[in-house]
Amino acid sequence: MLAAQAAGVEARCTDVPASVAAACRRDSASSHAVLRWASGAGAAAGLPILLKDNIETADMPTTAGSLALSGNAPGRDAPLVTRLRAGGYVILGKTNLSEWANIRSTRSISGWSAVGGLTPNPYDTTRTACGSSSGSAVAVAAGLAPVAIGTETNGSIVCPASVNGVVGFKPTVGLVSRTHIVPISHSQDTAGPIAVTVEDAARVMNAIAGSDPLDGATAEADARKVDYVAALDAGSLAGARIGVMRFLAGNFSADTRAAFERSLQAMRAAGAELVEIPEGPDMRVIGGAQLTVLLTELKHDLNAYLASTDPVQVPTRTLADVIAFNAAEPRETVLFGQELFERAEATGGLEDPAYIEARATSLRLSGAEGINRMMADNDVVALVAPTTSRAWTNDRDDDDSGQGSASTLAAVAGYPHLTVPMGTDRGMPVGISFMAGAWDDATVLSLGHAFEQRTRASRVPSE
Repeated sequence: MLAAQAAGVEARCTDVPASVAAACRRDSASSHAVLRWASGAGAAAGLPILLKDNIETADMPTTAGSLALSGNAPGRDAPLVTRLRAGGYVILGKTNLSEWANIRSTRSISGWSAVGGLTPNPYDTTRTACGSSSGSAVAVAAGLAPVAIGTETNGSIVCPASVNGVVGFKPTVGLVSRTHIVPISHSQDTAGPIAVTVEDAARVMNAIAGSDPLDGATAEADARKVDYVAALDAGSLAGARIGVMRFLAGNFSADTRAAFERSLQAMRAAGAELVEIPEGPDMRVIGGAQLTVLLTELKHDLNAYLASTDPVQVPTRTLADVIAFNAAEPRETVLFGQELFERAEATGGLEDPAYIEARATSLRLSGAEGINRMMADNDVVALVAPTTSRAWTNDRDDDDSGQGSASTLAAVAGYPHLTVPMGTDRGMPVGISFMAGAWDDATVLSLGHAFEQRTRASRVPSE
């Protein structure tokens, strides 16, 4: 039997409707029940939701999985949380994550944090739940809640959703506020829903999308957001031209590629016109530029976040302080180090020419010369690829070759990316990715919804 602890859930089972409190207190995963309290009008009415533990709430600590933030309880809701509460959602608790959202070390373990331990994959506990939103995805897969919030900088929503057999949606960067969320990168960070169905994810987007005066990236959000549930069309694949990113296909396992081919056939049967795209931008160049951007922005953005916390609760006031804390705390470095933190601390700031050039390069190759060019040159409304192959083992020395990932292009460009279950890879779930241009969130969700309704590929873990 799976327990709430498997997802690293710190539940709050008081001050909520009695039915929600009862569900919160029990291990609903034993029957894989999906807890739903939705009104007939489609709005949330006491719908339970879980939050990744890097998102602030007024009534719970926010640790990002680090012992350095174990006392971080500034008593404020992130604007995202304010919107959820206003929409009728009930915050059940926080979920475990890869510590600091997987940015501390190249050897970091997906789903592990010093605060929460290791989040296992509910389909096979010897395999990863991926990260960094591991607990959020596992909680939904295990039936602890129908929806959860994750965050993504590159892959941290779509990878755990894919390997845990659920839906994950990374919105356009700037559609959802990042204020009072422990950051990595203001260029790439966003929060988004992990859910049982695309419709559930769309309903969450209706609640959380919108402008926030404290987050300049969201200036256009109010003008750009739509009713994402109303925009869902189960027939939207019919007549849609969709680009197939074949240049990524060789990175995935044979079983995942086979599941992808079956998914493409299902889309053709639904009336989609598939366009082969054999070549894309240089992913190695994008990856190198992205790392420079992330490390530079990590130092700047994390220092700004730490400065906003209570110094009594959080004595570590800068990234340098966190590095010193980790070096003196054996529980933090027992499994891996912090070389990426150290590299970030050595960066030269947002005015550094190397950073400015890296940001321009990564944006150009992923956006203008990447997703935008592929869509325009091939006259398609979206792009598809496998999300990733089956979950790898938790043995860091295991060679599970052919893993693959489709997350980088949309992550670096800041564009929407949806993963939907498409089948299995040697018994483990895998997802298909839909992505498109900036603010095309409704299109991506609708196409994924149509695919989901056509294939019904999702399933629950065996007890």
